[in-house]
Amino acid sequence: MKSSQRLSDLKALSPDQLNDELLNLKKEQFNLRFQGATGQLENVARVREVRRDIARVRTLQRQKTLEASKA
Repeated sequence: MKSSQRLSDLKALSPDQLNDELLNLKKEQFNLRFQGATGQLENVARVREVRRDIARVRTLQRQKTLEASKA
């Protein structure tokens, strides 16, 4: 999925859904790290994608928090 499409999908989520998405991404990141440590990781680029998706979700959470505090 392209990052711009992924970003627009994430922007449509509510704060609770963003928390769930962050939790899922963190679990995936852990599993990928575990696979990498045991030599079973096939798609090495996925680690980078997940890390960037986590950053996207955190950025959106922060933006939504700031918007809520201004209102």
